[in-house]
Amino acid sequence: MAIIGFIGLGNMGGPMAANLVRAGHHVQGYDLVPAACTAAAAQGVRIMPDLATTAAGCDAVITMLPAGAAVRALYEDPSGILAAAPETCLMIDCSTIDVESACAAHAMAQQSGRRAIDAPVSGGVGGAVAATLTFMAGGTEAAFAAAQPLLAAMGSRVVHCGDAGAGQAAKICNNMILGISMIGVSEAFALADRLGLDRQALFDVASTASGQCWSLTSYCPVPGPVPSSPANHGYRPGFSAGLMLKDLQLSQTAAAQSGAVTELGAHAARMYQAFAEAGHAQDDFSAIFRMIAARSAS
Repeated sequence: MAIIGFIGLGNMGGPMAANLVRAGHHVQGYDLVPAACTAAAAQGVRIMPDLATTAAGCDAVITMLPAGAAVRALYEDPSGILAAAPETCLMIDCSTIDVESACAAHAMAQQSGRRAIDAPVSGGVGGAVAATLTFMAGGTEAAFAAAQPLLAAMGSRVVHCGDAGAGQAAKICNNMILGISMIGVSEAFALADRLGLDRQALFDVASTASGQCWSLTSYCPVPGPVPSSPANHGYRPGFSAGLMLKDLQLSQTAAAQSGAVTELGAHAARMYQAFAEAGHAQDDFSAIFRMIAARSAS
């Protein structure tokens, strides 16, 4: 059994912490939102009064925060988690943040004598609850080996992507593909509607032909073909449009910093920005089909 500090007990972090408890670990958690703390406590997480007590005595500290600035602030705080955690503590950041902030967190942890990995996730809230997340990890081989048993308790696939920041790089690239492909699939269904082609017929062809992709076969953006997709459940978010926008914006920051040309990624970011500004940030990201279809119909 490991003693784990878990900071960030929201929609993703709460279920992840609960799965660590189910795996037999002692989890002491912290969140600024009282309701999140109450929900985590009901799952066996011991709620701590502040960051320092959350990190004290831990074998590992896991963070799940909304932005790079929050992660940096947590690591930079002179009386925070790096000051309170034992020198042998492993620092695991599962937030989805920019590569620069991830690398800065690694550097601060290493300067304090502690091992660190960045390990963002894919799989959404459903994956967090079911412990079927995919973790993309960046850090040294030794740090990854130490983190792998804990990550395996929260997910079904753990991939070591490279050195510091490589996990965030993999997450950003993957989700840029996802955002672009969801728009492409949505445009294809909108075109099919205009041409009088039955949606199920398009699905039956494309799902087994060269148009096949996850956005079509697992997360189809129109009601009907894939019963488990959000389109058949009022577009309630497994992964919200606001989070997709965040990831696409991260991709464009990374592209600008690295000198990469990602024209479709930029276009996808603009489309999700418009979708969010129209009041749909809390809808599932696949609901962008409705905006695309409306544009086609106008």
